[in-house]
Amino acid sequence: MSAGRLLSLLLLLQSRGRMSARGVADELGVSIRTAYRDLARLQAAGVPVYAEPGRGGGYQLLDGYRTRLTGMSEGEARALFFAGLPGPAADLGLTAEVTAARLKLLAALPTGLREEAARTAAVFHLDAPGWYREPEQTPQLPLFVDAVLTGRAVDVRYRRWRAPQEVNRRLRPYGLVLKSGTWYLVAAATDSRIATYRVAQVLDAVLTDERFDRPQGFDLGAYWTSYLDDFQARRYTGTATIRLSPQGRRRLPDNVPPEVVRAVDSTATAVGDDGWIEAVIPTESTYHACGELLRLGVDVEVVAPAELRQAMAATVGVLARAYGLH
Repeated sequence: MSAGRLLSLLLLLQSRGRMSARGVADELGVSIRTAYRDLARLQAAGVPVYAEPGRGGGYQLLDGYRTRLTGMSEGEARALFFAGLPGPAADLGLTAEVTAARLKLLAALPTGLREEAARTAAVFHLDAPGWYREPEQTPQLPLFVDAVLTGRAVDVRYRRWRAPQEVNRRLRPYGLVLKSGTWYLVAAATDSRIATYRVAQVLDAVLTDERFDRPQGFDLGAYWTSYLDDFQARRYTGTATIRLSPQGRRRLPDNVPPEVVRAVDSTATAVGDDGWIEAVIPTESTYHACGELLRLGVDVEVVAPAELRQAMAATVGVLARAYGLH
């Protein structure tokens, strides 16, 4: 039995109170036979662990016994920020560190606060990925964590949307961002230009021996806010005038980005007495706007521009022919 697991078992009993051998096994990720053996070794080491037989029994520490062995390792201290985020912690390869850090924190708390912390943890859960999509596979993420924390450059092969699609880059990672279940790497290339890379698009990554210092005063949160503002400005380059039925307006938030919904809310004017409204929305391109608006079916009509109106009509025509209606 490793000293680390012995300490984890001790802290587990200190923070949870009475536990069955099955509960210990589940928490530590070991077999029930190993749990019994570990508990016996803890007793042999002089820790006052006693067992109560029968239904509702289990193992617990003698009343009043507390250990001061709650010092955190460097990895556990890093993981502390993710103590309430088990999904992201697993992505980053910090599951074991987060578990150990949580146990040490609970063990250091007085009984009342420990019980309150346990109640809080039981009623909050974070599930970052959005609906209707599988979580992205990010096998390179732990390597980038190491690079960010140690200030080492990384050689990557990256797949992007424009040609050439696969490029090789040496990156100096400044930070990682989790956005709606998707991980992004903020890094400087060899020309010192800071850019954002989708971690799932990294095909290969190798940690190099090159060391670098992150620019003094660089603020990851401020950079990300600026990046999002710039992304939205570059994304929406045009506008369209549309008409929506009452049903279409209700369905809008489930079918288009929030920027489009806000634009409808701020520009909507009534047309006629049947509840239809007219509004001006931002558009990324004719192709994207056509795809998004077609989701609303007969509950939307494009008024302008003519190019988008024609694209909608052409698509509906193709669908009609495919279903033998013309």
